Amino acid sequence: MALPKDMRLKGHRTFNYIHKNSKKYHGKLMTFKVARSNTEILLSHKITNTSNKFRVAIAISKKVSKKAVDRNKIRRILQDWLLTNFQKINNHKPYWLLVNLKFGDFCNDKNRLLEEFQNLMFKSRLIK
Repeated sequence: MALPKDMRLKGHRTFNYIHKNSKKYHGKLMTFKVARSNTEILLSHKITNTSNKFRVAIAISKKVSKKAVDRNKIRRILQDWLLTNFQKINNHKPYWLLVNLKFGDFCNDKNRLLEEFQNLMFKSRLIK
């Protein structure tokens, strides 16, 4: 199941803002970039009523896997974890999260991927 539209990030200005104004958390498999939400950037996308909520983007490079099928599988695994473990009470946090997967061969190691994702979520204090 994919993330709802009100939880997704989009637009190049959004990503430029995150790259410039974020706090970074590094793991062996991925990096997190967490920035305070900036509602003015999303106004051009006509997103106003839910713009101060928690939003996520998951970026997976072709260096991780050349096949789009594998990259989409990894993206769905991480999105499913978020949907099941990120409660509605945490959704009011005004943060934007960009998840960048580092290159490596871990397409078949779902447990290691989810374990690091969970550890970085706790480390960044996005969940308790």
